[in-house]
Amino acid sequence: MSQETSQEPRWRRLPEERPRQIIEAALEVFGEHGLREARLDDIAKRAGLSKGTIYLYFPNKEELFREVVRSIIVARLERAEHELGAWAGSTATEQLVAYMSQWWAFLLTPNYATLYKLIVSELHRFPDLAQFYADEVVKRSHALVAGIVARGVESGEFRAVEPAATARMTSSMFISHALWCSKREIFRQVTTCSEDEILSQLTDFILHALRPDSPAPTA
Repeated sequence: MSQETSQEPRWRRLPEERPRQIIEAALEVFGEHGLREARLDDIAKRAGLSKGTIYLYFPNKEELFREVVRSIIVARLERAEHELGAWAGSTATEQLVAYMSQWWAFLLTPNYATLYKLIVSELHRFPDLAQFYADEVVKRSHALVAGIVARGVESGEFRAVEPAATARMTSSMFISHALWCSKREIFRQVTTCSEDEILSQLTDFILHALRPDSPAPTA
């Protein structure tokens, strides 16, 4: 029995799996060929589907890329926002440490590394997608961190920093280090530590920077 014939019953039994299968195939093809050069024909072939089936779920390649971003990054942000609600009784410091730990683990995943490469190298050719990413990922992730920082400033746990600027700088440090870790063969000089050690260093640096100012000594 041919591979195509043996796959057909599986797809008939699991039609709800098709969007996920298309998204996974799209990420692989985007990563291999780039967003501009990737073709829906190649994605359909990788997913084991016809090109016409993809159009049942996604009208074009750009919308498929949006859904890849939603399923990988936006879904993770939504989970983090939900978890913040569960941490309502925790201090801002505890919330920030927990978020940084979980976000660091996510940034080290192969899926994020593939998406980040596309974002840096390709999105300038797709202004609508660049704006989508800025709104749905950058703005949203910065708002999440800024909210934690603002609560810490209000409670006195953190010094009076600008929450939005703190979120931006925290994000850039984490993303840069994750990139270096994913390319250790290139960045050997700056990734001599393990991922856990780098997380500890980043956490210590950020918490130290947020530490309340010491009161001035009395005369």
